[in-house]
Amino acid sequence: MTGGALKKTTERKANTSNGGLMLLVTLALLVLMIWSIVQFIRTENTPMGVSMAVTIVAFILASCGFYTLQPNEAAAITLFGNYKGTDRTPGLRWVLPWYMRTKISLRVRNVTGEKLKVNDKRGNPIEIAAVVVWRVTDTAQALFDVDAYQSFVDIQIETAVREIASHFAYDHAEHDEPTLRGAADQVSNLLRDKLQERTSVAGVVVDETKLSHLAYAPEIAGAMLRRQQAEAVLAARRYIVQGAVEMVEHALEQLSAREIVKLDDERRAAMVSNLLVVLCGDRDAQPVVNTGSLYQ
Repeated sequence: MTGGALKKTTERKANTSNGGLMLLVTLALLVLMIWSIVQFIRTENTPMGVSMAVTIVAFILASCGFYTLQPNEAAAITLFGNYKGTDRTPGLRWVLPWYMRTKISLRVRNVTGEKLKVNDKRGNPIEIAAVVVWRVTDTAQALFDVDAYQSFVDIQIETAVREIASHFAYDHAEHDEPTLRGAADQVSNLLRDKLQERTSVAGVVVDETKLSHLAYAPEIAGAMLRRQQAEAVLAARRYIVQGAVEMVEHALEQLSAREIVKLDDERRAAMVSNLLVVLCGDRDAQPVVNTGSLYQ
């Protein structure tokens, strides 16, 4: 048993007319209809009555064929369910009244997704949301290849955001991997590519995607905040120690080069210890005057 693949609908230009010209024709039919009615009332002639009826029917049919299009708006024309083309010409338009017209906007749309609670690459629960800018480029695909294309795009946005979130860690990735927090541009570009791939069947083009919200879930936000604070303290301590070692090394080199004092290994170790305590301590150093010697 084999299943049939979805037949792709491609947009093509519809065969419609300029509404201004048809408006003149309709006005002429109106004048002719009024004249026919007046003549029929005067003469009560049967041929005149037939002419009057034909004129009335023609006027009604011509009047029912008008429709208007605004800039960046289109109308899909169908006949008994068959797609006949799309009219993108703005202004007053006209088509035979038995053709159906379905209007569709071609304007850029801005969608702010809802906050989703998902797990990142490490399994940590996070909250994430995205802003997506998209527009319809193929009206036939949007109307006839998917059911309710706007809802279809909204669902695909949620699916793509969940997929992207599982590919990245929120922060503190290993081996210098990109993260949701640190590689926002890369994440946005990948989200746009994934979303474009999912929505191409609906004749939609995704112009831009950006993460509008990114945070740890409330149940772990406190713990992650303490972790970030601890890592910040460790990083600051590491920087302080590195600077202190460089300062001690420079001080010992200057003392030896200028022959200010001669230090043996034990005195050198004591000086290094004291300098590191002073430079790395959280409190101001309290000077102590030693009136003896190091060995007493």
